[in-house]
Amino acid sequence: MPLTATEYKYVELDEKNVPIIAGTTMKVIELVQAHIAYGWSPAELHLNHRYLTMSQIHSAFAYYWDHKQELDSDMQRRFEYAEKLRLEAGESPLSKKLRAQGLIK
Repeated sequence: MPLTATEYKYVELDEKNVPIIAGTTMKVIELVQAHIAYGWSPAELHLNHRYLTMSQIHSAFAYYWDHKQELDSDMQRRFEYAEKLRLEAGESPLSKKLRAQGLIK
């Protein structure tokens, strides 16, 4: 799959124009979501993703901040799609069984 270079040394765009951390398969938004979800600093992200260099992490954040509105909209769209699928799937058989046993509310 051909990648397009960006002005960010460690960020490339895949064939769908999704920003990817160069040399990996990790999307920039995946790194940003880990930062948001866990409150991890760049150093903590590095500890949890040893295959990323600090330069890759900072480059990904620079790309995010320069494209924040676009990437935030993409994350919101993905969340809404996942929520729609979750609601359509309904309660799992395991949840129903645990609820009937009074083990969950």
